[in-house]
Amino acid sequence: MRGEVSPQADKLLQDGELISLNEELKLEVLHTPGHTPGSICLLVDCYVLTGDTLLAGCLGRSDLEGSSPGDLKNSVENKLLPLDETLIVLPGHGPASTIGKEKKLYQLLMRK
Repeated sequence: MRGEVSPQADKLLQDGELISLNEELKLEVLHTPGHTPGSICLLVDCYVLTGDTLLAGCLGRSDLEGSSPGDLKNSVENKLLPLDETLIVLPGHGPASTIGKEKKLYQLLMRK
């Protein structure tokens, strides 16, 4: 695949960093490498924005240049699935889900 080269980042976000959008709205950064080395998810209120790390019913792709299946598995198991099961998952593609639904499905898939 060919695409435009992304410009250099002005600032790299750190795991656990809080981003204040205004007095009431704060986003917490979760570093979740795997889909890409610098992948992040964002926690805000009752939502977790997972981008291409965790989709409803499956993990994101880890077969692209720079991606890592092991890192993706580690990110999902250690950063996302331990979160509150009521959090609504807003992925980069497809329908919304919850951490609870994704945890149950992941545990079923890992048993096979």
